[in-house]
Amino acid sequence: MTSPDRIGGDQSTPPASVCIVMLSAIGDAVHVLPVANALKRAWPDTKISWVVQSVPGIVAEGHPSVDEFIVYNRQRGLRSWAGFAELGHELKDRRFDIALGLQVYFKAGLITGMLPATRKIGFDHTRARDANWLFTNERIPPHAPQHVQEQYLEFVRYLSIDPEQVEWSIPFSDREREAQSAFFDRLDKPACAVVVGTSKRAKNWTAEGYAHVVDELEFTHGLQPVLVGGPSPVEREIADHVLALTKAAPIDTLGNDLRKVMYLLDGSSLTVSPDTGPLHISRALETPVVGLYGYTNPKRTGPYRKYYDLVVDGYAEFPGEEYPISMEYRDGMKRITPEMVLKKVDLAVRSYL
Repeated sequence: MTSPDRIGGDQSTPPASVCIVMLSAIGDAVHVLPVANALKRAWPDTKISWVVQSVPGIVAEGHPSVDEFIVYNRQRGLRSWAGFAELGHELKDRRFDIALGLQVYFKAGLITGMLPATRKIGFDHTRARDANWLFTNERIPPHAPQHVQEQYLEFVRYLSIDPEQVEWSIPFSDREREAQSAFFDRLDKPACAVVVGTSKRAKNWTAEGYAHVVDELEFTHGLQPVLVGGPSPVEREIADHVLALTKAAPIDTLGNDLRKVMYLLDGSSLTVSPDTGPLHISRALETPVVGLYGYTNPKRTGPYRKYYDLVVDGYAEFPGEEYPISMEYRDGMKRITPEMVLKKVDLAVRSYL
């Protein structure tokens, strides 16, 4: 299944088909969009397919650069092979010129290996964790750690395609635009989306901190706080605690509708969020975002090329620490104070609103 690393990645003639493998998560799905856009700009007649799990795939619903979504239905436990069997059945009569293995988890590697593709391009040996290099026959050159978005764009450059300008182009349907207008038309002040948490507790800030910030958003800055999030018990718990503590009147929109989250972020004047999917969606939609970082490295997963001045850096173990770009996790959310967040909110209001 493997062969020596190819020295050059030039594709002399546009391929008929390209298949991207990126199963999850929501933030990673956002980072795939500039890859798809760059491919489609360079090769407008090439059919671009994307193997993805159902929820992250919602992010790119109706995207103009993706011709086809091939949904991998993730199964757990003893049924985990059922998802592969379903996918294998769907792929049995297919053929792709190029497969791009953007994800290095073993399960994604197996799917890349299953794909009937001539060129299977993945990461170099060092970055191809979980033995993913076994499932590819070409590997992009090694590279020092960099932002996740740049890491994905390495595949585009490997194919001798210029990824600039980096664009996400998230589309909304007419029905979604109508629902968006109905929501925001009833507000008497600009909205600030507040993403109260993620399903990963180590990334989450405190309900007390959020309540303090929500009060200041409404009473000092004249913004309408809108609590945004998914259906997980962790997010619901934080949101309920915030609602019990705040003196403001935030609108609670938590629920199981990712497209609604997206159009709420699009219509808001500002977002406050930890490192999770909605933060990257906000960046892609050009909604200024105050990012709360303490667990993940903001140099690697911060908002790409814009709004980095609004990052609240709890990742740094002391102010001004010159830490490198890395995948190291830190227990830094506890270092974030309401004052740190409100300083960035004030900067956002002065600079972007």
